[in-house]
Amino acid sequence: MTSPRSFPSDLCLDSPRLQLRPMRHADAAQWLAIMADPEVMRYWHHAPWQNLAEAESALAADREAYANGDQLKLGMYRRDNGELIGMVQLFNIDDVSRRGEIGYCLASAVQGRGYMDEALTCFIDYLAHTLHMRRLEGEIDPRNLGSARTLERQGFVLEGTLRARWCVAGELSDSGIYGLLLEPPVA
Repeated sequence: MTSPRSFPSDLCLDSPRLQLRPMRHADAAQWLAIMADPEVMRYWHHAPWQNLAEAESALAADREAYANGDQLKLGMYRRDNGELIGMVQLFNIDDVSRRGEIGYCLASAVQGRGYMDEALTCFIDYLAHTLHMRRLEGEIDPRNLGSARTLERQGFVLEGTLRARWCVAGELSDSGIYGLLLEPPVA
């Protein structure tokens, strides 16, 4: 189903070290390298990818969801060398409530260098000031302390835990639900 919203076909957000833009088919091999990494995928709700076809299929689905206005997924590219190092996304968008869920991932080789904070600061600014989102939500595995700290640095607050929410490779995991109000609620 096509959404009433649309995203610019040439969207590109710049931060000091990063460029955020929709991923292209040509990015499939770099995207696979990230999504096949067991360290990156440790706390995801699906297993690491195994082959290039998975990356190509996911990128095609992402492009369709972007074109339909259902999801805003942007690759994170280093400005110094053009390398794809991760992504940020907005999905499960509710136009009436002006809320959506964010997701993100970062290549293990560049974790701990502030790239995700930089990308999320830029992305959330766009969501707040251009898309006029009121509320953002993030769902993480509570064992992923790095991701919890990342959300908290952006101002997100842990609002609850959904117990035994996901089963991946026979392992059950909880979900921590974080929320960020981008504007105060009207009483």
